[in-house]
Order: sequence, then C-alpha cells, then structure tokens
Amino acid sequence: MSAWFAVYLPLGAFAGFIAGLFGVGGGLTIVPLLFMLFSWEGFPPEHVMHLALGTSMGTILFTSLSSMRAHHRHGAVRWEIVRAMAPGLVLGTLGGATFASLVPTRPLAIAFAVIVYYASAQMVLDFKPKPHRQLPGALGLFIAGALIGLLSSMVSAGGGFMSIPFMVFCNVAIHQAVGTSAALGFPIAVAGTIGYLAAGWNATGLPPYSAGYVYLPALLGVVAMSVLFAPLGARTAHRLPVKRLKRGFGILLAALATKMLHGLMG
Repeated sequence: MSAWFAVYLPLGAFAGFIAGLFGVGGGLTIVPLLFMLFSWEGFPPEHVMHLALGTSMGTILFTSLSSMRAHHRHGAVRWEIVRAMAPGLVLGTLGGATFASLVPTRPLAIAFAVIVYYASAQMVLDFKPKPHRQLPGALGLFIAGALIGLLSSMVSAGGGFMSIPFMVFCNVAIHQAVGTSAALGFPIAVAGTIGYLAAGWNATGLPPYSAGYVYLPALLGVVAMSVLFAPLGARTAHRLPVKRLKRGFGILLAALATKMLHGLMG
C-alpha cells in the first residue's frame, strides 16, 4: 500500500489545481486515473469503477471546500444561487449514487466516458452559451440542481461541466459562475460520498481499507495534496486567461477516458 500511496500524492496536486482553476471538483480527471491505478493494483474488476467513483467523490469533499473558500475571498460566489440549488443537488446526487452502484462496471464506465467526451468538447471548442434569460425562480433552480446532482454523482464530478454553462446561459458572469460552481460542488460531494459509502457498505470482495466504495488510502493521498493546490488554481483563474489551458485540459480528459475504455475493453 505504501508504494501506491506515493502515486496518489501527485494525482492529488494535479486534481486540486484543476479544481481551483476551472471551478470543477476534479472528478472527471481523477476517476479514469483511479480506475487505471486500481486495475493495476489488482482490485476485483467488478468493483474497480465503483471504487474509482466513490473515492473520487470523497476527494471532492475537500477540493471543493478549499476551492470554494479561495473563490469566496475573490467575491466570486453567488451564495443565493447556492442556497436555492443545494436541496435539489443533494436529492439528485443521492439518487445518482444509488443508481450507479447498481450498474455493472462496463456500462457504467461507458456512460462515464460519454459524459467526459461531452465535457471535453465543451472545453476544446470553448463553448460559451450566450445569455438568453435571467436565472429561474426557486423551483427552477431546485430542478436544475437535481438534474446536475443526478448526472454529477453518476460520474463523480463536482458538476462544473453543467452548472457553469447553465449559469452563463442565465446571465451570470463567467468568473462568478466558476466560483459559484466550486461552492455547488460541496453539497454534491457530501451527498455523493454518503451515497457511495452506503451503497458499498455490504459489498463483498472489496480491498482492505475500504469504507463502502471509498478506498481510504487513495482518498488520503489525493486529499493531502489537493487541498494545498486548489487555492493556487483559484488564484491562477483570476490572473490568467484560461482559454488555452481549457483546450489542453479538454484534450487530456478525452485521452484519459479513451485510455480507460481501452483498458476496460482489453
């Protein structure tokens, strides 16, 4: 375990920086990497994808909190949006985590890859929806939160790939959308972690040091570095144009998802 723990540290540094830079939870990056690492460690194939999702969701608890605090210091979090969307996010996330735990590894991995390709295309093409309307009322934000939470928990993401375009579409400034997305990742992570813990609690054949579908050594290693690098990413987001970085990150996401699928099918 000690040898693999050293591998989780740079993974956490990278995920934390990405979380702060783009206002995402980092799950889209961590899941395919954890999937490959867990496969190399010899974890049971039927549990590899679920462990990657559950562990990634656990790390988002900490990366989103660190990123949220950094964006809040820049005045970029719209807390009225967070309060309105949080109840729907929690309900949708719990439902998504429960559903994902019932789906076998291969179709779950394919569904994950499809959503990653969508998020990758957004970044590579620099998709920026033109504002067409104002934010909906409380009911509309609740429904939006539930849908974002549902999909986010199924791919163990902080929801930024959906919440940021949604907010920009509703006339929220891009820096506020990124900062608010970082805050929205926290209720997603709380509910998602609880869901994956509960769903895998009685699962048989899990590796030692697992709590449900959360593998604790990986969680500790990733979190140890991610909380240090998320504020650095947030500061970078407020200083530099990130258009080229987004495109590069989008290409990386697609490559990771493709590599994960290749290993799964092989």
